[in-house]
Amino acid sequence: METDIKSVKKELRRKISTLKKIVPMEEKLILSERIMSLLEHVPGFMEASSVLLYYALPDEVQTEAFIRKWHGRKRIVLPVVCGDDLELRLYDPEKVVPGYMGIPEPSADALPVSPEEIDFAVIPGVAFDARANRMGRGKGFYDRTIPKLDCPRIGVAYSFQIVDAVPVEEFDKPLDGVVTDTGLYQSLQ
Repeated sequence: METDIKSVKKELRRKISTLKKIVPMEEKLILSERIMSLLEHVPGFMEASSVLLYYALPDEVQTEAFIRKWHGRKRIVLPVVCGDDLELRLYDPEKVVPGYMGIPEPSADALPVSPEEIDFAVIPGVAFDARANRMGRGKGFYDRTIPKLDCPRIGVAYSFQIVDAVPVEEFDKPLDGVVTDTGLYQSLQ
């Protein structure tokens, strides 16, 4: 059974990767702006003082403009890959360095932030379903972090990343919702 789930996940990752390659970066930027604008209206975002975000890979929902927009108005926290885990650190535009896979991240001297301090979390993923189940890239970084977050956890994705059903395993935890360029999918869990 485990092998079946792994092969289904691998095939789904391949399918979504192919779809992402079809969409030009200019369109991804337009769609990302729409997604992040919708995110601002998700319950809990406006009240949150500490928001976990992420710097995007080229194929993900782009977040850099959103991070710049809200820096100074909210406490922006970004993940840093440390071994097999994510450490959360305070974003400071003066303390950003290339990290894992070349992704910009806070430098080693940026202030650490505990998961308990996060009021709202924005989570990337490869695929999501209408029940807000999430499938990542397969490294488990967010799978280990999500259970530590006691706040609204919202995925962001292009609408073509929403599938009928994401294959889930016992360690997979659904999010509270997913925002796409076509709207918000709230978890039914």
